[in-house]
Amino acid sequence: MQTGVLRVLRATAASWRRHRELRRTGQTLLAQRLERQTVLSDLGYLRQAATLPNAHVICGEGGTFIHFGWTTVSTLAPIERFPLAALAVARGTPFIDIRPVTDVIAFANLPRVTRDGSADPEPWGLGSSVSLITYIDIVEQLGASITNDPRSCRST
Repeated sequence: MQTGVLRVLRATAASWRRHRELRRTGQTLLAQRLERQTVLSDLGYLRQAATLPNAHVICGEGGTFIHFGWTTVSTLAPIERFPLAALAVARGTPFIDIRPVTDVIAFANLPRVTRDGSADPEPWGLGSSVSLITYIDIVEQLGASITNDPRSCRST
């Protein structure tokens, strides 16, 4: 694991209000243990983001989400203030920035990304699932920007 990644995860864990409060009240060992658990958990999320085929990061006005399929890690902050998501994107996880999307109704009616690999056939409706590639095709037409686009890996 790169030392820069560990440094960011450790600094993020140490900055948590609860951990700072534990240190302030003299409970340094407990704070260190909780920070270690947080870093290990975050490393697990980074591994999942790198290995799961439909893992992606999405950022909109409602915050930033890392989707792993059945699991989601989120915050109300933009990606610039969510180090775990920024690290996942820096390590190659697809990033969908929906902040430029203006048609909120069309976006709200989009199918979701499949969790288990089984995509629904068209026409899609509420509760439908599509592959990450299909989802990116659709959301890009609405104005979203894509980083680490998995479609560029396809052979034509």
